[in-house]
Amino acid sequence: MKDEVYNKLRTWIVTGELEPGTKLRDQDLSEQLGISRTPIREALLRLESDGLVVTKANRWTLVSPIDLNGAKNIYSIVWTLERLALEQAFPHISSKDIEELEHLNENFKTAIATEDIYAILQADNKFHHRIIQLSSNLELPPLLSSLKVRIQRIEIHYFSHIDTKYTSYYEHQQIIDAIKKQDLHLAIDTIKANWKNSLDRIQLDN
Repeated sequence: MKDEVYNKLRTWIVTGELEPGTKLRDQDLSEQLGISRTPIREALLRLESDGLVVTKANRWTLVSPIDLNGAKNIYSIVWTLERLALEQAFPHISSKDIEELEHLNENFKTAIATEDIYAILQADNKFHHRIIQLSSNLELPPLLSSLKVRIQRIEIHYFSHIDTKYTSYYEHQQIIDAIKKQDLHLAIDTIKANWKNSLDRIQLDN
């Protein structure tokens, strides 16, 4: 139950259904969701840890503001950790793994055509998550999970031009091509560029 509540509230915050600055009252949420206040409180604590809500002890809980100026800090951590993941995965990436990355990227392209920004970002995340999995570094997924959620929230809030996501599709292909060439330096440079360019596109758009 607590995981279900957490996932629901997180989705509402990420997609903007709960807007920045919205006051969250556990009693109101309990009545809305038809459950006790205990799992609500536990979910809000997890969301605070994720940086998605802010709490003033015994006073209020609010949906966190979206700080575009601070986005660079989040993006830079993500591209640094993904470069590490790719570097660790590189010696073990098989032709089957490459085919899977290509398949995930084509799914991403299909999602772009739907113009559903949440579906697009979910498909984008699956591509990047597979690279993280290939590293076999079990410390990386939990480190990146909450950061990726915050990035999704930023992109849903700020992206107004779906067409720019096709650029990201081609950048994914450049990552795959570098892996095919067994060029590690090019591969880690292109994965950084993919994230950095996404950040630049948001900043230019706003």
